[in-house]
Amino acid sequence: MKFLLLTNDPLSNLIGPWISEINIWSILIRLFICIILASMIGIERSNKRHSAGFRTFILVTLSSSIAAMLDIYFISQFNAQIPIISGALVVALSIISANTLLYSSKNKIIGLTTAIALWTMTFIGLCIGAGFYTVGLISGFLLFIILNLLPGLESYLKDRSNHFEIHLELKNKTDLQPFTTTLRQLGLHIDDIESNPAYLNSGLSVYTISLSIVSNELKKYKTHSEIIEALSSLDYVNCIEEI
Repeated sequence: MKFLLLTNDPLSNLIGPWISEINIWSILIRLFICIILASMIGIERSNKRHSAGFRTFILVTLSSSIAAMLDIYFISQFNAQIPIISGALVVALSIISANTLLYSSKNKIIGLTTAIALWTMTFIGLCIGAGFYTVGLISGFLLFIILNLLPGLESYLKDRSNHFEIHLELKNKTDLQPFTTTLRQLGLHIDDIESNPAYLNSGLSVYTISLSIVSNELKKYKTHSEIIEALSSLDYVNCIEEI
């Protein structure tokens, strides 16, 4: 099987026209590139104990690449008008990615980054399968860099934002009033308080509280971690952490 895929990919132009064709060698190269890129992302996600890990990312990227090559074949050999398989795969992987999202008992969305990473790898696999090696490789390495390097910057910026949410466990529901009084005295504005029903029979009073820093002193000198550490020293606080 051999037919030409018309692309203007810089890497294809550099290596030679054979890599832009659908042949046994170009197929092996595309699948190999998919495995390498997906392994990088999958290992990164697995090391951080996320639901979709090493094998999931490889399978998603390989299936995307295969779908792109099949669509190229059908368009070339049977005059298909649209890439049906690739379109169906994008829809299916969007559903799978959405299903990786979970809500924790602290009202926190879990798995959002992993879901988006899976969706992104779908398109990277499609690019490589379609012969757009340069786009696929650059996108894959950029995704790897984003997942590895940006969390530190994101945490730094988040810890210095004027708005944050906390998961609060009080030993008794009557302790909520003195706690809110303490928040206001520190220079924190309470934007919202929600009782968490997941802990209804635990003997604790658990809340999700949205806060804004209104005190200029707090804005200038204190991070979220320092504020939470100070609040955790209160006798009636069983547990407090940012979400």
